[in-house]
Amino acid sequence: MLARPDALPGARAAACLTQFKQRPPLIHCLTNEVVQSLTANVLLALGASPAMVVEPSEAAQFSAVADALLINIGTLNAPRAESMLAAVAAANRAGTPWALDPVAVGGLAYRTAFAKRLLDEKPAAIRGNASEIMALGGLQASGRGVDSADDSLAALPAARELARSSGAIVAVTGAVDYVTDGRREWAVAGGDALMTRVVGTGCALSAVVAAFCCLPGERLDNVATACRVMAHCGGLAAAAAAGPGSFTPAFLDALYRLRAEELQ
Repeated sequence: MLARPDALPGARAAACLTQFKQRPPLIHCLTNEVVQSLTANVLLALGASPAMVVEPSEAAQFSAVADALLINIGTLNAPRAESMLAAVAAANRAGTPWALDPVAVGGLAYRTAFAKRLLDEKPAAIRGNASEIMALGGLQASGRGVDSADDSLAALPAARELARSSGAIVAVTGAVDYVTDGRREWAVAGGDALMTRVVGTGCALSAVVAAFCCLPGERLDNVATACRVMAHCGGLAAAAAAGPGSFTPAFLDALYRLRAEELQ
């Protein structure tokens, strides 16, 4: 039986969030068209600055000046792939960390091949559900589009191997999130099932992961803190909401009001 990793210490999460608040980052989001508004609002609520520059020459130019880059392949097409490759190349030249969200990898051939190509470009972090992480690691998975039919703990061995082979911090998210560098890992509990009834919460998490990747210090702790921030605020919002319609404003309010001491 697979042992559950220890929980991320609250003091480490609080210290990471304090650093984040001291210098809010500029995040270049090449994300899917369905979630752009929520992603931007989540970053703004936390104090970060989002930008979504998609023309290939501008995407390359902007990634060189941003603090971090998000690559989300949810609505992938050939022009968007060109922009993503240009942005990643520019980010790597500038030393800008970037995060990959391999949306629906494993279910469709084009995006699966593209995501595996991106692994060679050395992402700083990869954030996906259990089925996506298992498929990206070359294992049989049972996801359906963006929905995972696999358990996050069951995907932890695949996440470890993917982290070792790619050099990225890998966050496999679900009822409990697990964040690993291939040797060490943290568990992040919290959140609420209501978060799965609002489009874009996972994609927005990937943007927050990208934002926390540019912090100094231990990247494993930073990525786990991004997961902790979103889970904590998601739980607060779900407790206050009557359903999906009232969840989103409550979630943004919780992110806006969040203070480091709440993560202790």
